[in-house]
Amino acid sequence: MFRIYEDIKLLTQNQIGVLYMVGSVICFSIMDICVKWLDYYPIGQVLFLRFFIGFIPIFFIIPKDKIFSFYKTSRPGLHAFRAICGALAIIALFFGLRELPLADVVSLTFGGPIFVTIASIIFLSERVGIKRWSAVFLGFLGMLLIIQPAFIDLNYYYITPIVFCIFFACVAISVRSLSKTEPNYTIAFYFTLLCTLLGLSTILFSDWVMPTYIDFLLFFVLGLCGSVANLLLTQSYRLAEASLVTPIKYLSLVFAILFGYFIWSEVPKILTLLGAALVIISSLIIFMRENKLKKQIIAPRT
Repeated sequence: MFRIYEDIKLLTQNQIGVLYMVGSVICFSIMDICVKWLDYYPIGQVLFLRFFIGFIPIFFIIPKDKIFSFYKTSRPGLHAFRAICGALAIIALFFGLRELPLADVVSLTFGGPIFVTIASIIFLSERVGIKRWSAVFLGFLGMLLIIQPAFIDLNYYYITPIVFCIFFACVAISVRSLSKTEPNYTIAFYFTLLCTLLGLSTILFSDWVMPTYIDFLLFFVLGLCGSVANLLLTQSYRLAEASLVTPIKYLSLVFAILFGYFIWSEVPKILTLLGAALVIISSLIIFMRENKLKKQIIAPRT
């Protein structure tokens, strides 16, 4: 036991960052499974319980000397914008997870950096070179391959992961600004609070269902994993080089394929895998370029 503890102490920051990223991928994958499994509950109820339970890990990262003042901010407007965009992004993601194959949804969420690049041009007037423009084009091509059932089978739910990516881009731009003056726990607190209140408000116009004991356990796992996954993701990028940990994030596609097959008998199409490969390559090009430019990297989950 002591030898294991000593080995952990000997790990470099990069190695610890890799472990955090692996943990984040596992937690996000478990969250996705729970959302898909609990598809017979109103989406507002799922949203409420995901974030209400998600408060638990956040309070553990608040410094003790800030416990009575952690909520104070001079930028409530930007917090509200980030929280609203994040809430809309995750609602779109939840709809997609319910109605589409797991691998398709996860593959499309990898397109987040593509939309962040476009948003940076529009809102931050950033100059984008030929490499990132090529990556954007490659990413869009990959997304078109993944969503081809939307045109063949008229399955319009394929638009929901793309809506997620669009609102994620708004989240990324606002977080880049907020991070200059606000600690991570304050940003996470206001996002979680607004999503909790938004989910709770749906009780007025939807028929909430009393969860069974097993389902409540799944909701608890959903909320805990969703919140912990984001914290691990943030810590991973803080400790390790982005070029090292970013590729690990795409392990979530492997988990999505495996869980989708063994739980829901979903077999990914060849075009989906090819499209996912193009989107991943596109995202990696964008990540590597932003890392070279020393820009803050926001990973495509929320």
